[in-house]
Amino acid sequence: MGMNLVRKGIVSFLVLTMAASFAFAGETPAKNVKLTWSSISVPADAHTRAMWVFKTELERLSEGRFSVELYTSGQIFTQEGELAAVREGTLDMAYYSAGWTAEFVPYVSMLEAAYTFTGYEHMNRVLNGEIGKKIFDDIAAQTGVRPLSAFYLGTRQLNLRDIGREVRKPQDMKGVKLRMPSSPAYIALGKALGGNVTPMSFGEVYLGLKTGAIDGQDNPLPTDKNAKFYEVTKYIILTDHVVASVWPTINEKKWQSLSSSDRDLVMKAIDKAREACAKQNLDTEAGIVKFFKEQGMTIIDNPDKKAFAEYAKNSYQTESKHISAKWDWALYDKIQALRP
Repeated sequence: MGMNLVRKGIVSFLVLTMAASFAFAGETPAKNVKLTWSSISVPADAHTRAMWVFKTELERLSEGRFSVELYTSGQIFTQEGELAAVREGTLDMAYYSAGWTAEFVPYVSMLEAAYTFTGYEHMNRVLNGEIGKKIFDDIAAQTGVRPLSAFYLGTRQLNLRDIGREVRKPQDMKGVKLRMPSSPAYIALGKALGGNVTPMSFGEVYLGLKTGAIDGQDNPLPTDKNAKFYEVTKYIILTDHVVASVWPTINEKKWQSLSSSDRDLVMKAIDKAREACAKQNLDTEAGIVKFFKEQGMTIIDNPDKKAFAEYAKNSYQTESKHISAKWDWALYDKIQALRP
């Protein structure tokens, strides 16, 4: 009897030792890991430059154990192709966004709606905080790809002709013919801003503003500059009504194959890339505001964004129910509670 107990003890010890060794092996950093990342973005884009920051930082932190292969400007995939390739696992990483994941996780479409976020700081606090982790976990579970972070892409602002008054609250938008692309989501966006929505293709906007067929349009400031809308408008209202982000996203099986310590290294490199992307885009936007002032435009930098946000929420819940029907309103309220 005593010998049997000893043998059982030895067997138990061996089983525990083997289990511990397997667990430890799963946490052992791999000797060599290759990550491939594709993007259609061009070299000057902030989120393209952020890819190089990620590569440099991760290879440095891992002391060469990681190698990151970057493909930009659509070298190897179209946008649709690279997104599918990450889901299939033939590509490790690509940039996704709320719009691209809403097909699989419908509630995330609210992240691109008017005033879900009030500006860069709000978006960053939410999507790169605890709420973002939950959202990204949901996406990983339902799509097989995992967003790692949210990189700031730019913010849409209102741009109006001389309508005889300054716009500082949504009620000031009453009767304003506001151009929007002809899609249900954008038409809902225009209504959420208080405007009289006028669908129009982008190529017609300059002439529409010049002739008065429309009173205003919304776009990120670099687009306003490049399209020369400042020649035919008077006001830019810094409403920050849509904060765009792109999400560096990795195949979930690839992510789970990494040790926890290697995941930490990847996230440290992602964080540095995120900061670089945000800095470039925020600096660009700040410089463009100065340019518009030099062109004689009136910049309204203190609109009542709280009033705009409340108006937008009500608009989505009433006149655009077809858009908001699948939103997670409890989560929406949590997001609003984190406004700066």
